[in-house]
Amino acid sequence: MNRFTAIHGEYAGRPELAEGWSCSHVTPPSALFGANGIQFGTDGRLYVAQAMGNQVTAIDTHTGEHEVISPNGGPIIGPDDVAFDSAGNMYSTEVMSERVSMRTPDGRVSIVSDGLPSANGVTVFNERLFIDEHRPGGGLFELYPHDDRPPRQIAENLSGPNALAGGPDGKLYFPLVPEGEIWRADPETGALEKVTEGLFHPTAAKFTPAGELVSPQAGNGEVAKIDTVTGEQTVIAKVRPGIDNLAFDAEGRLYLSHFVDGGVAEVSMDGSSAERVLAEPGWVGPWGIAADASGTCFIVDCLSLVRLEPSGERSSVGSPLDKSAPRFVRAVAAGHPGEFLMTTARGDVIRYQFASERSDMLVAKQGQLKGLCLGDDGLVYVVKDDNGSVFTVDSEGGMTTLVEGLAEPKDVCVHEGVCYISETGAGRVVAVDSAGTVSPILEGLADPRGLAAMGDELFVLDRGGRKLWSVNLKDGNRATTIAENLPTGADCPLDLAGGLCRGSDGNLLVAADGEGSILKFSRA
Repeated sequence: MNRFTAIHGEYAGRPELAEGWSCSHVTPPSALFGANGIQFGTDGRLYVAQAMGNQVTAIDTHTGEHEVISPNGGPIIGPDDVAFDSAGNMYSTEVMSERVSMRTPDGRVSIVSDGLPSANGVTVFNERLFIDEHRPGGGLFELYPHDDRPPRQIAENLSGPNALAGGPDGKLYFPLVPEGEIWRADPETGALEKVTEGLFHPTAAKFTPAGELVSPQAGNGEVAKIDTVTGEQTVIAKVRPGIDNLAFDAEGRLYLSHFVDGGVAEVSMDGSSAERVLAEPGWVGPWGIAADASGTCFIVDCLSLVRLEPSGERSSVGSPLDKSAPRFVRAVAAGHPGEFLMTTARGDVIRYQFASERSDMLVAKQGQLKGLCLGDDGLVYVVKDDNGSVFTVDSEGGMTTLVEGLAEPKDVCVHEGVCYISETGAGRVVAVDSAGTVSPILEGLADPRGLAAMGDELFVLDRGGRKLWSVNLKDGNRATTIAENLPTGADCPLDLAGGLCRGSDGNLLVAADGEGSILKFSRA
């Protein structure tokens, strides 16, 4: 199953190659852009919100058929959870847009409320609409989709509430994810009461058709049934970590979604935890990619950092649940042997030694950082997007600005003493010498991102233009297209750099964020 061709047609997933080049899949295409909130619609299908793909997909749980309801590039931006009223209206929390939208059965989309930071969980309970904000100091609100009343705050100063549901007692139940607790609130008075504690990153609170409270734990993959009177917990299923949400169908069957890999499955509660897969695990992106001489790759996949071995084996290195490894990585590059360099959402530059799993902070909190690379001179070159600059970091953490005033720079590559930068805002790639002089190398691009160099050639990934370019640096910067019609350029609410690197065997690796795969380009 291919999420890109499901939207754009079969032809969209077939790269057109220049003579002398071949393309193969290192990993197969993905079915979904991750899998976040899930809920059954009034038509009996399971709806899957995909926050990093700006998409909602409906799955027929009997046949396994997928239908894109709100496509990547459509009007719903960053949906993190969904809920339905009896009329078939679908409500989506658009977590990064700070709003909640409503999609009618005939496809019309409107905004119910905005100004709701980190709007996340949503539920329709007794034909009333409730949402919460997944953030420190988050709120719980009732919204009014059919009139102009402002949101009514029920509770405030909550520590990371997430997917919620109404219980048989008329209360609203929700997890406090970082606290490992489930709470309930009276929707009229706002009175709060803790139900249970000691869970490992509980991401949702839902009820079975029989009225039993159930919560998935992202940290350990366990699904627990919880006694709402005593708080006693009973594990009813166990799968891999990274569960985002759960849903029950009318017959009481359990379905789970995974935010780390986009997997969706029906899971047995008979003690076997057997899975009937409805969406195979894959990539949320992927976006950034880097490879070292051994063939080991590190890949930026939204909230996760993934290690890919030459054998094809994948393992999660860093995620929001793992504090022992770099978290919220935004770009990655090969460093010295045995290490990778990374920028993070916090603005840190990190050196990660993957054999010992040791992280060293080079510099911290430097703003909106994008791509980076190790230079021929041993310095680390880093793109800073918020002021259009590239700066260097030495082994002692000393920083020197190389150039400023670029238009949305994204990635950087140093080759034979010259610094090359992809400048998305100007649709070009430039060369910068040691004096900071900027010279255009390749212009007229839609969305230049990843850069890589080998021999006399600089390679450029135009993610939005869906092309891979070669620039001959010894022949007047003569540019040729290696491949076009790439399955790249999907809409994403995050702006992530990279997507191209040189493989250990001299081939090129592309993180195909459109179809969710890793592609290898080789000279025939």
